[in-house]
Amino acid sequence: MNNREIEIKEKLRNWGKMIRRYQKPSNTKAIIQMVNTFLPFIAIWILMYYSMSYSYIITFLLGLINAFFMVRIFIIQHDCGHQSFSKSRKWNNLVGTVCSLVSTIPFKYWASIHNYHHSHTGQLEHRDIGDIDFLTVKEYRERSKWGKFKYRLFRNPIVLFGFVPVFYFTISNRIPTISFKDLKGISIKKINRDRISQVLNNLGLIAAYLGLGYYLGFSKFLLVQLPILCSFMVIAFWFFYVQHQHEETYMRWQGNWDYLLAAIQGATYYKLPRLFQWLTGNIGYHHIHHLSSGIPNYNLKKCAQENPVLQQFVTILTFRKSLKLMFNKLWDEDSSRMITFKEYRQLEFA
Repeated sequence: MNNREIEIKEKLRNWGKMIRRYQKPSNTKAIIQMVNTFLPFIAIWILMYYSMSYSYIITFLLGLINAFFMVRIFIIQHDCGHQSFSKSRKWNNLVGTVCSLVSTIPFKYWASIHNYHHSHTGQLEHRDIGDIDFLTVKEYRERSKWGKFKYRLFRNPIVLFGFVPVFYFTISNRIPTISFKDLKGISIKKINRDRISQVLNNLGLIAAYLGLGYYLGFSKFLLVQLPILCSFMVIAFWFFYVQHQHEETYMRWQGNWDYLLAAIQGATYYKLPRLFQWLTGNIGYHHIHHLSSGIPNYNLKKCAQENPVLQQFVTILTFRKSLKLMFNKLWDEDSSRMITFKEYRQLEFA
């Protein structure tokens, strides 16, 4: 443990007590958030449908806006999966299921994987669960030429933020791609329930899309829905990436792993303009979210503002600064940082 990590452990030794009062869900705030999220989403969707009579450019631009409201709907689903959105488990499950029919992400299946990610984030043994996979310098060096080519292709920004999100949302979330036998602590009974919920989500989406397509016309329905869905996929995937694969992130093998350091150093504070912070449900305060997934999204900002020490050690990213993160390719265990392929070549020829 280096000096910075020792300082973090010392100054945040009472972090549990610090955040406790923000972990209380508010049904009033939850209802308000549902209203100011679902109503604009539905209104913009209807406006998109009728705007096609004038110009599809308008329809497409409205779709980009509505994608952010879909992100906001997904954040509600995300909090429901943590059982932090409202006080009632029953309502969390109901609201989360409804949200999943909009986001297309199966509620219970995804929540199980995501909760596992929270308890193992920053552990190199589990880097591919709930996050975007990557290789260490040593692992990349030991790959064959073909293996290196495939990895370079996968980490190409066009592929990683264009094709991979589509595959993730249309294939990975539709079929059980994660082997639950490797996820310790999850019972067979729960695994079976999650599988069933995934199938039900698929059936619900098929029914909803067929019904709306039949009523509105399949071509018109898809011309409205696809721009929203595709933009949402890219936005969501980008957030997953920048929140954990910044240059000075935290990655350790399980034996040397620390929960507090993984949250504070392994996640970022994505400092966005106020409107975009609102549209993305304050998920930019990702380090606080990883300290406690029990804090509802509508309490994250308040927690950060009232406890400035939580901002002292985190990596703060603006949108402009975050763009260079797409060139981070490998985890260098010697320097404890993500490096580019250019830096890798410099290491090889040093």
